[in-house]
Amino acid sequence: MDFEDTAEEAKFRAEVRNWLDANAPAVDDGEGAELADRSDPKFLAAAKAWQAKRAAAGYARITWPREVGGYGGTPIQQVIFNQEEGRSGNVSALNAPFAIGLGMCIPTLMTYGTREAIARYVKPALFGEEIWCQLFSEPAGGSDVAGLRTRAEKQDDQWIINGQKIWTTGAQISDYGILLTRTDPNVPKHKGLTMFYIDMRDPAVEVRPIKQASGASGFNEVFLTDLRVKDSQRLGEVGDGWRVALTTLMHERLAVGGGQGGGLDVPQLLALARELELEDGPAIRNAAVREKIADWYVRSAGLKYTTYRTMTALSRGQQPGPEASIAKIVVAPKLQDISAFATELEGEAGALKGHDAAMEGIFQAGWMGAPGLRIAGGTDEILRNIIAERVLGLPQDVRVDKDLPFNKLPSGR
Repeated sequence: MDFEDTAEEAKFRAEVRNWLDANAPAVDDGEGAELADRSDPKFLAAAKAWQAKRAAAGYARITWPREVGGYGGTPIQQVIFNQEEGRSGNVSALNAPFAIGLGMCIPTLMTYGTREAIARYVKPALFGEEIWCQLFSEPAGGSDVAGLRTRAEKQDDQWIINGQKIWTTGAQISDYGILLTRTDPNVPKHKGLTMFYIDMRDPAVEVRPIKQASGASGFNEVFLTDLRVKDSQRLGEVGDGWRVALTTLMHERLAVGGGQGGGLDVPQLLALARELELEDGPAIRNAAVREKIADWYVRSAGLKYTTYRTMTALSRGQQPGPEASIAKIVVAPKLQDISAFATELEGEAGALKGHDAAMEGIFQAGWMGAPGLRIAGGTDEILRNIIAERVLGLPQDVRVDKDLPFNKLPSGR
């Protein structure tokens, strides 16, 4: 592995650091901790302003072509920018409203959309003018995305769509969304799917926010009632939606696992331990606390150096290996464990949140958000299956529904 930047990478890092020093806005810990409430007008205005400024400088998407507003750079340059931005206080918190659109939806549109669609939608999304969401999960499907029941039926040059989606992050602030539907129930479930993009402001689309334990409403139910979508809004071929969805899911797992728990990690726990007083003195001097911190430091270091392998491959112009799949399955449980331990360490004060809590309540927010992170982009169990089957080459799970037509599957009704 290479642990140092090349001369070109060091030059780019210095360029990025200088730009961030001159342009990055100040974001306090409270705003970073309450990310789930992305619909707050003040936060959303600040996020859109920062997104527009990054896009104007070409930094909103480093690897995207210049003709669509990107930097035209390399994957390792994107990694470097993310690292430097992560060091600029909590400014990365402002990227949250656009993470799904730019990380998952727009790459799918750029792969499968028409030239007209790409010309119309990519730049506005890049500059923060339009926000996108992803409509996959359904109440009866759980983690089985291919078990969805939202129907799309062809009528002339349009599709009539009816159904329900759930856990749609950011739907309440989104202008557009990509939608996975069932267009043929007479074939096995993975083969009868088709992907579209839709207007979230259409009257046939109803968004109902879901109240979360944190008090925020970042997730939503979405109801589609006789929604009319033009055939030109289809992404990929009819019946080929699963392949299109895999493109989106690949980007989603990379986005969800690409960080270290949204900025919450061992350094923040160390800071808390230094300022928190226990009955026998500062928490940092307690042997049990130090043992916990050391354990998580080792895990973080392992993940860090595994990430360096990926960075080394990117720096050399190579494709990263299977180690890139490890991040999410390590990051999400670690975030949950650190948050739970820190909240318990605070004692009765652990019941506080926001500005009233220690360190602006980042651990309380992390603890309440961590279960969702362990589900988003694939549950722990699904990711373990993927690693077992596709990385380690172990036998596949028995899937009795693999070749049955969807309309012949037991529904429990």
